[in-house]
Amino acid sequence: MSVVSPDDAMRSASSLQTDVLVVGYGPVGSVLSVLLAQRGWRVTVLERRRRPYTLPRATSFDGETARLLAGTGIGGELGRITEPGTGYQWRTADGKTLLDIEFTTEGPYGWPDANTMHQPALEELLATRAAQLPGITVLRDRRVVDIADGAAGVTVTAEDDEGAAQTFSARWVVGCDGANSFVRERMGVSVTDLGFSYEWLLCDVELREPRAFVPTNVQLCDPARPTTLVGSGPGHRRWEFMRLPGERAADLNREETAWRLLAPFDVTPDTARLLRSTTYIFQARWADEWRVGHVLLAGDAAHLMPPFAGQGMCSGVRDVVNLAWRLDLVLRGTAPESLLDTYTEERRAQVRESILASVQLGRLICVTDPAAAAERDATVLANRRGARGPGRPDPARPITCGLLHRPDGAAPDTRVPPAGEVLPHARLLRPSGAEPPADPVGRGFVLYVMSEAEPDLTPDRRSFLREAGAEVVRLWPAGTSYDGTGGVADVVDAVDADGVLRGYLDRYGASALLVRPDYHVFGAAADPAGVTALVDDLRTHLTAPAPTPAGHTG
Repeated sequence: MSVVSPDDAMRSASSLQTDVLVVGYGPVGSVLSVLLAQRGWRVTVLERRRRPYTLPRATSFDGETARLLAGTGIGGELGRITEPGTGYQWRTADGKTLLDIEFTTEGPYGWPDANTMHQPALEELLATRAAQLPGITVLRDRRVVDIADGAAGVTVTAEDDEGAAQTFSARWVVGCDGANSFVRERMGVSVTDLGFSYEWLLCDVELREPRAFVPTNVQLCDPARPTTLVGSGPGHRRWEFMRLPGERAADLNREETAWRLLAPFDVTPDTARLLRSTTYIFQARWADEWRVGHVLLAGDAAHLMPPFAGQGMCSGVRDVVNLAWRLDLVLRGTAPESLLDTYTEERRAQVRESILASVQLGRLICVTDPAAAAERDATVLANRRGARGPGRPDPARPITCGLLHRPDGAAPDTRVPPAGEVLPHARLLRPSGAEPPADPVGRGFVLYVMSEAEPDLTPDRRSFLREAGAEVVRLWPAGTSYDGTGGVADVVDAVDADGVLRGYLDRYGASALLVRPDYHVFGAAADPAGVTALVDDLRTHLTAPAPTPAGHTG
């Protein structure tokens, strides 16, 4: 990666050409840049800030998102900057438990259910990874002021702090430039706003001495002051206090107010350093279109949600993981540009459900009327009677539309499980018991087949899978001693060490499973004819008669 100073950039050329131009260099823009550069594409990032932002915003990510972040090459370092969350509780004003969810360090996606983090540390990891990739150019102190789309690509104009302008030519532009996105504004797309918003005081602290908080995350549903307590990585923690009716934001947004509200939690200048105290207003909205021509949206530029489900940054990472492999196929000429329309279709529907769920939680939490709070508490506690211990987090939200296999006879808007589900993590070994091969999902499509039910794919279909960058993995049961010799050409042999994937296939009466690069299941098949239909359906979506374009480095 190259980080170019404003003066050097202005001297280098009046117009810099790139495959994908990313506007915004927060976590979402960083992840997209790395994923594209790993696939060999030239990526230019324009970031309006001259220096990295050093204050935390997001405080955690779930296990599914951890696996997606690991796909950028930073998996080995995530444990250093995170702490696993132990659980999430809602408590009444008098300490009764309304909601109790327990987190585990061995979640279904190969990572802890909840990973608390200090966001600047995550961004530093991603920047270090980007620096290892020659295809990424990051230009700071660049404020985008114009975007002009054309038949073959996009021209972007950006200015530095002194008003000096530079133009950039890109085949695709992705706006990852946050809630006040210029890219979204320039696209002229409408926004659906649910009109659900409250103002809260956010207080980030660095603890002077280690302290145990059990569980890690607590929501105090106290009508006198709804309050959120969450972990935010090693040595850091966040408190959020809701602004009460009649309370002036100016009075709330003072350092002395922060210390007064933190004091009951034994957080004082003697026990912690206040990194930031500021008010913010959460929103619940999404852009109605995420693609106009060669310009796309991702992250907060495309959607904003209340914080109560902790899915804001997670949703942004899912956006760009969903988008990166599509852009790769389109840039290669393997798939038509229309493939990118299913990006909007899939992510908008999934994000809408996350936003609605967050709003529902917020309506329960943001109650300041004592009578309404007492009624809420009584209803929730009545429903909890007989509960045996803490619950578990919900599984990752499936994709319900878009690029999914639908068997003959299924309605176009019908999802046939497991299509759309997120694949659980499985420990795969070589048949000889040696070290596991690299996770094939994340690099491309993967067709998993039971070892005893290998499909007879024609040479034409095998050729299509190779051209699409797909792998065929034959799953052997645990305990297999087969040494891998004499295998089938174009097929990778792997032992399902804990029986996770074979058990998953058995659950659906399937012998094969086709998985997308974002870990969502494209579809399953019960017999060889079904496998043929899976592969042919994928080819229908992905085939486009266009050559691989010049400029690709991978």
